[in-house]
Amino acid sequence: MEAIWASAVAVGGTLMGAVITHLFQRLASRRSELFARSEALRQERMATYSSFAGAVEDYRHGQADRWYHKQQDPDGPAFITARDEAHRLRTATRQVLYRVKLLTDDQEVTLAAERAYQCTRDVSTAQDQAERDVLDAQARRAIEAFVARASPLVR
Repeated sequence: MEAIWASAVAVGGTLMGAVITHLFQRLASRRSELFARSEALRQERMATYSSFAGAVEDYRHGQADRWYHKQQDPDGPAFITARDEAHRLRTATRQVLYRVKLLTDDQEVTLAAERAYQCTRDVSTAQDQAERDVLDAQARRAIEAFVARASPLVR
């Protein structure tokens, strides 16, 4: 009888050990999956946020070129080229802006990205050099504000 109890305890212990091991492995696997997903999202955000900052900065320079060429000769080929380039840069910036919106659930990051885009868009509407300088400085600050707001999400 003692041998039966010893066997039953051994089998029970083995089964309990297998169940506990299975539960711990499942928890460890889940934790590993969550970490991998979190790291992939962080990497994607890093790439997208930096792409947006670069795109909007390029767009800001394109808007400045557009403005300067318009002041020199509003009907000239240099202005037409600069205008077309600014439109291309605007489209590229909007595309990355959409990716920013898709990757973040932080409304402040989205608003900062929208503000950077809008401030940059307005640079070419300046009536004189002083207004252009103010609008350009606002755009630069808005880009920096976006980077400052988004950076905690990629650390």
